[in-house]
Amino acid sequence: MRKRGTQPKTSGGAAPARRAADAADRSDSFPIVGIGASAGGLEAFASLLSNVPADPGVAFVLVQHLDPKHESLLTEILPRSTTMPVSEVTEGVRVKPNHVYVIPPNKDLAISRGILHLMPRTYTRRQHMPVDVFLRSLAEDQKNKAIGVVLSGTASDGVLGLKAIKAEGGITLAQDESSAKYSGMPRSAAAAGVVDFVLPPEDIARELGRIGRHPYLTSPKAATSEGLLPESGGSLTKIFTLLRGAFGTDFTHYKDTTIRRIYVRHLRDNPGEVEALYHDILINVTSFLRDSSTFEALKSIVFPAIVDNRPSKTPIRIWVPGCATGEEAYSITICLLEFLSARRLTVPVQIFGTDVSQSAIERARAGRYPENITLDVSPDRLQRFFVRVEGGEYQISRSVRDLCVFAQHDLIKDPPFSRLDLISCRNLLIGLLMLGTSETVGNYTRHFHLLDKKSKIYERKETTARSRLDMALAQGASGSTIPADKKLGGRIKPEFDPLKEADRIVQSKYAPAGVLISDEMEVLQFRGHTSTYLEPAPGAPSLNLMKMAREGLLPELRAAMRQARKEGGPARREAVRIKVNSRTRTINLEVYSIRGPRQADRFF
Repeated sequence: MRKRGTQPKTSGGAAPARRAADAADRSDSFPIVGIGASAGGLEAFASLLSNVPADPGVAFVLVQHLDPKHESLLTEILPRSTTMPVSEVTEGVRVKPNHVYVIPPNKDLAISRGILHLMPRTYTRRQHMPVDVFLRSLAEDQKNKAIGVVLSGTASDGVLGLKAIKAEGGITLAQDESSAKYSGMPRSAAAAGVVDFVLPPEDIARELGRIGRHPYLTSPKAATSEGLLPESGGSLTKIFTLLRGAFGTDFTHYKDTTIRRIYVRHLRDNPGEVEALYHDILINVTSFLRDSSTFEALKSIVFPAIVDNRPSKTPIRIWVPGCATGEEAYSITICLLEFLSARRLTVPVQIFGTDVSQSAIERARAGRYPENITLDVSPDRLQRFFVRVEGGEYQISRSVRDLCVFAQHDLIKDPPFSRLDLISCRNLLIGLLMLGTSETVGNYTRHFHLLDKKSKIYERKETTARSRLDMALAQGASGSTIPADKKLGGRIKPEFDPLKEADRIVQSKYAPAGVLISDEMEVLQFRGHTSTYLEPAPGAPSLNLMKMAREGLLPELRAAMRQARKEGGPARREAVRIKVNSRTRTINLEVYSIRGPRQADRFF
C-alpha cells in the first residue's frame, strides 16, 4: 500500500501528459454561473466577488439591467473586488474558468457550446428580460452544469431562467431579502419555488466555491444526467464515485446497508433534509405554451377530432396530471377557447389539473404569474386571457380559471379520471395522448396510433390488450360476447343471443381457421383451430402473427399482407407448403382488409 502523499514512478513524459489531459478534462467540465441583477445589483455582485475563494474553478457571467444609451462602467469597477480577469463580452468569446464576463449595454446575451453570443436588444412594449434570456440559454447549453444566481433588482426577471436551470438538474441561488437593496427579483424567484439556496452575497460566494469543486459538476463523466444512473454495481455506485473523487477513498466494497442506514438516520434527524429531498424529486417546473408547435397541432389535429360529430351539450373533458403550477393546463384551455371561438362553437369545457404537490396546486388555483411570462405569451393573449394585478404580476382571467379544476392527486395511488377526450401530462392516456418531444409510447405502439410524429400526439386504438381481456372475461359458456354496458359492479349480467350462438356454431364447424389481427400484426382473436398453422415462438410470450407462423408460411404470409394493405382488397395465395411436425402440408391462404370507422382503425 502506498503512503499518503507518495506518487508512483512514471516514465519521463507520462506525468506531464497526464497533467495536460487532466487540465483538458477540467477545462471542458467546469460550471458556468449566470448571475442576474438590476437595481442594487452592482453592490451585491461586488460583495459576492470579493468573497469568492481563490481559483474557484467556475466562470461568472453577469447580466445586469443597463441603460441602453450609456456605456457600462462595470469593467472598471468590478476588478477592485476580484483578482480574476473581468471583461465585457464580445461576440464569439469562449468562456473560461476563473474569468468574469459582463454583458454590454443595449444587447441581449446567449451561450451555445460554451461560446457567448451577442444579440440586438429587441424593443417592444414588453418588459425587457435579459436575465431570463441568458439563463434559459445557459440551461439548454450546460444542462446540469448550469448555475443560476439572482441578486438585487426590481420586478421578476430571472424566474423563468432559474426554472429552466432547475428543470435541467442545475443549481439555483438567490440573494436574501434582508441584504438586497431591492428585493423584487430574488423574492419573485424564491416565491416561484425554484431556488435551492437563499443567502446573502458573501455566503453565495462561499457556496459557489464549494459547488465549483464538487465532483458532480467537475467530473466529465458526471456531467450528464445519464451519468448519474447506476452502473452494473448497483444504485450506490455513483455515490461512491463522487466520494472517491472528493476524498480519494474508495467505498465501492463498503456495505450498502450501512450507507443506506446512515442516510436514513440523517433524514430522520433532519426534517429540513426530508423536505429538500421531496422538492428536489418533484421539481415543479413548467412554462406557458411550451413547444409552440405542439399547441398548433392541438388546434389542427386534436381539437377537430374531439368536436366533430359531437353533441353540443356534451362537455369537452381534458386532464393534465402532473400540472405543477398550472401553466400547461391554462395553455391548453387558452388554445381550446381560441379554437372554439374561431369555429363559432359553444361547447361546455372541463379542464382538470392534478399534481402530488399541494403547494403547486394552490399556486395553480391562484393563477398568478410573474411579468416575465411575456417571453412566452403574446400581447394578444395577455390582453384576452390575463389581467394585470398588484406587484406587476399577471393573473389568468376569471372566465378561464372557472373552466379549470385543480386538485391534489397521486397517479400511483389514486384512481384516474374517466370519460376524457384528451390527457396531457404529457404522460397518460384514455382518449388522445400528447407527450413531450423527447418521449414515446415505448413498447406499447400496438395500443396507440400516431397522429402527429413531430408533436408526439397519439390516439388510442379501438382494440387493445385490455379489450381482449374484457372480451375473454365476458364470455359465457356458449362463447357469446356480452356488451360492456351489461357488466354491472364487476358482475356479468347474463344475456343470451341466439344469432351470435348460431354464428359460433357455423364458424366452429364449417369456416376455415383464421385470426383477426391489428395493423401491427398483433393477434386480437383466434377463430377455429389454428395450431396447424401457428405456434407460440420460443422466448418471451408474443401474439405477433409473424413470430407464430409455422415453417414455410411466413414468406407467403408477408406477401399476402403487403398486397392486402396496398390494394385494400382480398389477397390469395394457393398451394402454400408448410411444415407441421416433420410433415409437409399444402394449404390456401387468404387475407382480407377490414376498415373501421376511423382512419386509425384497420384490421386483417
